[in-house]
Amino acid sequence: MGELVVRALAPETWDGFAALAERHNGVWGGCWCTYFHTMHDEKTFDAESNRDLKHRLVLEGRAHAALVFDGERAVGWLEYGTPAELPNIYHRKEYEAGLELLPDYRLTCFFTDRNYRRQGVSSVALQGALALIGESGGGLVEAYPQDTAGKKITASFLYNGTRTLFEKAGFTYERPKGKNHCVMSKTVAPSP
Repeated sequence: MGELVVRALAPETWDGFAALAERHNGVWGGCWCTYFHTMHDEKTFDAESNRDLKHRLVLEGRAHAALVFDGERAVGWLEYGTPAELPNIYHRKEYEAGLELLPDYRLTCFFTDRNYRRQGVSSVALQGALALIGESGGGLVEAYPQDTAGKKITASFLYNGTRTLFEKAGFTYERPKGKNHCVMSKTVAPSP
């Protein structure tokens, strides 16, 4: 593994993102990281349709992610966006019942190439997403990580990251959400 670099998901980085997703069968059965973009009744549950949707959203500037590259090869990402871009979150009713202030940004989904797992890619992606959010003006950022309570969890279930990962990045625990997840937040200052 060389030096990892973060680039924003954009039309110019689409090919790297697509290659990573294709190496992993469209990610989680063909999701293409579209789950949080659409509500359940709007989904087609078809990998090709999800790929097209994600590509269209990227071209329209309505899909954001911090893409982690090892050289020219994309090896991971963290999806982020406004609540309008990413309306579909797990345990939505419970989340909304405890909501006091809608965040400016949500961090919804990590993915790491199977050959790069447990090597710090998620941490690099998280720092990259926060930097990209700062470059876009900053604001209140919310995440919904798994609260593992120190238990070892299979990496495929950690698509939202872990509470520990976010604590190390300066996020504050807000409240539980669902059986094993929580709401955490951090205010990101605008970067010059």
